[in-house]
Amino acid sequence: MNSTELSFGLLILLQFSLGLLLNIFLLLFHIRVVSNSHNPSSSDLILTHLALANTIILLTSGVLETLSAWGLRNFLDDVGCKILIYLYRVARGLCICTTCLLSVFQAITISPSTSWWARIKAKLPKCILPSCALSWVINLLIELDVPIYMRSPQNNSGNVRTILDLKYCFEVIESAETTLAITVMLSFRDLFFVGLMSMASSYMVFVLHRHHRQVQHLHEPRRSPRAMPEIRAARKVIALVSLYVLLYGRQTIMLSILVNMKEKSLLLVKSHLVFQLTFSTISSFLIIHSDRRIRIFWTRQSTDPNPDPS
Repeated sequence: MNSTELSFGLLILLQFSLGLLLNIFLLLFHIRVVSNSHNPSSSDLILTHLALANTIILLTSGVLETLSAWGLRNFLDDVGCKILIYLYRVARGLCICTTCLLSVFQAITISPSTSWWARIKAKLPKCILPSCALSWVINLLIELDVPIYMRSPQNNSGNVRTILDLKYCFEVIESAETTLAITVMLSFRDLFFVGLMSMASSYMVFVLHRHHRQVQHLHEPRRSPRAMPEIRAARKVIALVSLYVLLYGRQTIMLSILVNMKEKSLLLVKSHLVFQLTFSTISSFLIIHSDRRIRIFWTRQSTDPNPDPS
C-alpha cells in the first residue's frame, strides 16, 4: 500500500468511525426523547429516522469501503453482496426521502399562520409516521435490482458485462434496456426528492428573510429572531439540505466523469469513495451542534446518573 492509498484509507476509516459513533448516539438520544414523551414532536421522529438511515449506510457501505480501502478483496459471497448492497442502497434512498420530509415539514412549520396553512399544520404530525413507512416501501421496491443483479467477485467469469464495479461486489445487467429503465427510475427518484427539498429550503430562506425585515425596525424586540426555536430549526434544516444538495451534485458529476474515463485516475476514484460517507458523518455534527437539548443532556449526565433529555 503506497502513501496515497494509506492516506485515503485513513480518511475513510476516520469518517466511518466518527460517523458511526455520532449517528448511534443521535439514534439512541432521539429514541429516548420519543419514548419519554407522551406526544413526541414530529422533528424528533424525522431525526430518529434520519439517524437510523445514516447508521445503516455506515454499517454497510462504510464497513465495505473501509475494508476495501485497506486492501481486502473477495471477502463477500453472492448472498453477502446482495444483502449488504441492498441495505445500503435502500438506506441511501431513505436518507434522501427523510431529508426531503424534514425540509418540507420545517417549511410548513414556519409558514404564515393563515387559515389554509393552519389546517395543514394541524394534520401534519399525523402524516410523519405514514410518510416514513411509505419511504421504506418505495425504496425497498425501487432497489430490487440489487438482489437480482449484484454478484460477488468470486463468481466473476471475466466475460460478463459489468455495469457497476465496487471491487468487493459488482453488478451485471446483460440487457441495455433494463439498465436504462433502472437508471431512469433511480434518477427520477433522486431528482424528485432533491428538487422538492431544494424548493422547500428556498421557501424557508424567503420566509426567514421576510421575517428579518419585519423585525428589523423594532428597537428592542422582546425576543431575538435568532433565539426563536422555529428559526433555529429552520437554519439547521437549510444547512442539512444545502450540504446534501452540494454532495449529491458533486457525486453525480464525479460519477459521470469516472464512467466516461477510459483510464481511471486513482486520485479521482479514491476521492469519490471518500465523499460517499461525508453526508452521514457531517450531518450528525450539524444536528448535534444545533440541538441545545444535547448540551443539556451532557450537563445532566455529569451530575445525574439518570438524566432525562426531554
